[in-house]
Amino acid sequence: MRKWMGMTLTFALCAGLLAGCGGGSKSYKDGTYEGKSSVYESEDGSDDGNGYGVVNLTIKDGSITECTYKTYEVDGTFKDEEYGKEDGRIANKDYYNKAQKANAARDEYASMLVQNGQLDGIDAISGATINYDEFVEAVNNALKEAEE
Repeated sequence: MRKWMGMTLTFALCAGLLAGCGGGSKSYKDGTYEGKSSVYESEDGSDDGNGYGVVNLTIKDGSITECTYKTYEVDGTFKDEEYGKEDGRIANKDYYNKAQKANAARDEYASMLVQNGQLDGIDAISGATINYDEFVEAVNNALKEAEE
């Protein structure tokens, strides 16, 4: 009985290790890769949340070592500290704060990707869900380019 249990346990451990090695895991070529998300347009047709994201990844020894993430308006305007303002002034403080919170999340997403080494385990930041969706899409597009 002990022998049977030992063999079963050994088999289970080996199967777990093989699964953990990721028979389906992908390998990536070293280099710098850019990925762009598709343009997000809000369902109500307003300007709220419109735009796209661009990721630049550096891969060394098969691992992500650097990541930058930037977001843009539909017309290509970079979303900076002016994002959320109307005619250079804060007309709606709640909207401006939400826009700037989304901007701050960009750096956090990029940093988490480098620390984590993969998208799994990176969760959306409250108030920056659209940025998160664009980030994931852009990263996946960059990684497609890097696949060996």
